[in-house]
Amino acid sequence: MTEPGGIDYEGRVFVSIANTENGDVGDETIFHYHQNGDLVWADYAGGSVRKGHLLGTVGAAGALAFTYHHVRTDGRQMTGECQSTLTVLADGRYRLDEDWRWTCGDGGRGRSTIEEKR
Repeated sequence: MTEPGGIDYEGRVFVSIANTENGDVGDETIFHYHQNGDLVWADYAGGSVRKGHLLGTVGAAGALAFTYHHVRTDGRQMTGECQSTLTVLADGRYRLDEDWRWTCGDGGRGRSTIEEKR
């Protein structure tokens, strides 16, 4: 379901292109996004992430606010929250610049970028 302004995450597939050192997501992590109205969710896996999910809402200009959880390949369970800013690239693909923080462990913060696969 496309939102006003044409922002639609449904069926889009993203890959990580940058992350701070304290993050678990890397270039082998693939995200499969879905959307229904203002509700957005994704499944992700790859690299050091065995399986993960995110759940949140989309706001003005496609901005996302969500929580996430995943299980690492070493078995550790991780949780966090994230705010993402959308950029629509010249070729129509989406890029998300993300400010995130762990809600487990040391509560560290980081920045990452994911980009829609070609």
